[in-house]
Amino acid sequence: MFKFRNDCGQATTEYALVLLGAAVIALLVISWATDGGGAGRIGELFDTVLSGIFDRTDAVG
Repeated sequence: MFKFRNDCGQATTEYALVLLGAAVIALLVISWATDGGGAGRIGELFDTVLSGIFDRTDAVG
């Protein structure tokens, strides 16, 4: 009359797949940032952000 499904390991599998996907994305970002010229772009981004912050603090005080 009743059917019981055993879903005990399904959540663990989903967590493992999410962690695997996050690890792959992190590796792709790291490889782009170190080998693909992304390091220069990241440095430029930080310079732009810090310059904007410093410009705003200089204008205030």
